Amino acid sequence: MEYRHLGASGFTVPVLSFGTGTFGGKGEFFQAWGQTDVAEARRLIDICLEAGVTMFDTADIYSRGASEEVLGEAIKGRRDQVILSTKATFRFDDTPNNVGSSRFHLIRAVENSLKRLGTDYIDLFQLHGFDARTPVEEVLSTLDTLVRAGKIRYTGVSNFSGWHLMKSQATADRYGYPRYVANQTYYSLIGRDYEWELMPLGLDQGVGAVVWSPLGWGRLTGKIRRGQPLPANSRLHKTAHLGPQMAEEYLFRVVDALDEVAQETGKTVPQIALNWLLQRPTVSTVLIGARDEAQLRANLGAVGWNLTADQVAKLDAASKVDRPYPYWHQQGFAERNPAPTE
Repeated sequence: MEYRHLGASGFTVPVLSFGTGTFGGKGEFFQAWGQTDVAEARRLIDICLEAGVTMFDTADIYSRGASEEVLGEAIKGRRDQVILSTKATFRFDDTPNNVGSSRFHLIRAVENSLKRLGTDYIDLFQLHGFDARTPVEEVLSTLDTLVRAGKIRYTGVSNFSGWHLMKSQATADRYGYPRYVANQTYYSLIGRDYEWELMPLGLDQGVGAVVWSPLGWGRLTGKIRRGQPLPANSRLHKTAHLGPQMAEEYLFRVVDALDEVAQETGKTVPQIALNWLLQRPTVSTVLIGARDEAQLRANLGAVGWNLTADQVAKLDAASKVDRPYPYWHQQGFAERNPAPTE
């Protein structure tokens, strides 16, 4: 397993990490993802560790804390072998202050996550979303306190706009608070918005991408085909309307290109989609998920080889979309303002 630095930090993470959104299975949304119990989770973690996948990502809202609880139970006795990543910001319950990035909520969220995970420190703690109602100075000073207390070691964000992240980095520099080194971001062959602003920012500011939903919200599994109904067990039946939307013709244009490369390489469609991401600038690690052992072992086959430059170019062309303003305008000044992937 290849390891890369997490952004500009000295901390290294495996290029594939395991996302535990399938752990717990509480509530209709997360039941559609999976309902992995402790015994099953322990087996999946065994396989991950054997393959060198040592980072496990969760969040307090995944199954209302059950994902963290299952993960905590499954790693008992081997905390020193794993990297734990979790997130908070979204509303956890109906109490007034159990939401956002206030000092009150972040301290409570971290304390509760530590209890559920059965540990005394979190390796990577990320804000799950931007809280425009809490001053950035309050957020960063709170994270600084938690780092100094040894409860979290590195900080990151998720689902931030470019200006959210840049304002935070500038504030961290002004007051000497820890800078964000990770951006847990949606990025896939059918979701390349990350490249427009967040990727150049990541390069400039030393923020590594922790990629979530690398298979395009379950659309690049190789099972979604033109003119065919969704597979009966697809989570898209219940979750498609909650994720990114796109024209069917665009999706199937990308799937056609993936099929061509699959025939050339002897790899599967998901393996190719994951390998493409691993060759993109700023990507530190890609989160893979799995409901069972077979899915996990298949995803692990995305490493140990690389697509050729011609194959990457074919996938780039198939997945290309028109950029919004001002990015299409900036393309005309590429001599002095080049895009990171061009």
